[in-house]
Amino acid sequence: MIKVASYNMRKAIGTDRRRRPERTLEVLNEIDADVIALQECDRRLGQRMGVIPEHMLEEHTDWRAVPVAARARSMGWHGNALLVRKSAQVIDCERVELPALEPRGAVSADVRTGGLLLRVVGMHLDLSGLWRRKQAAAVLSHCESAAHRMPTVLMGDLNEWSAASGCLRDFARHHSFAATGPSFHARRPVGRLDRIMVSPELKIVDAGVHASAAARTASDHLPIWAILDRA
Repeated sequence: MIKVASYNMRKAIGTDRRRRPERTLEVLNEIDADVIALQECDRRLGQRMGVIPEHMLEEHTDWRAVPVAARARSMGWHGNALLVRKSAQVIDCERVELPALEPRGAVSADVRTGGLLLRVVGMHLDLSGLWRRKQAAAVLSHCESAAHRMPTVLMGDLNEWSAASGCLRDFARHHSFAATGPSFHARRPVGRLDRIMVSPELKIVDAGVHASAAARTASDHLPIWAILDRA
């Protein structure tokens, strides 16, 4: 079994409006997942620098970033990154273009960890329902057109407030949703904007929202997690 997680880290700016990457790392270490999808991990302007310095990730965690960045000082692509255990094997990784009015993308990696080989896709979808459905179609097309099929985990901030319509209906055709619960807003969670979805080759053993004291102040989203095993 492995543990996966997704976290919109809001560029390490907490609900106190202070940017504290060390607090974000504290939350990630609390979760202790094997694979983590991050959203809003880079600054928005200029060189799009990663907000967690590389040396902090190396010295204070058991993860490394999958090399999907298009810029030298970024951790991810369009703010999306994947972290894996330092012991994990990254077989392949790529950036996935998403249709949008403003730049959006997803990141994908084939990873061997905890005895499982799986494909992981991290994403941050649009605020517009029309564009979310187009972006969901692009993510699903990426998975379906892959030369090698494998168990797949889709994770990220879907920005979908509905319970089962829109892009959720599109993803649900071939994926199961982890029952993680509401993760937004961190101070008073009411929206299930963050989601973890798995293909039929995987089963969800357990799932939840990480709501520690640090997590409630580190971002406006709470992290979500799921424990997975072979179906």
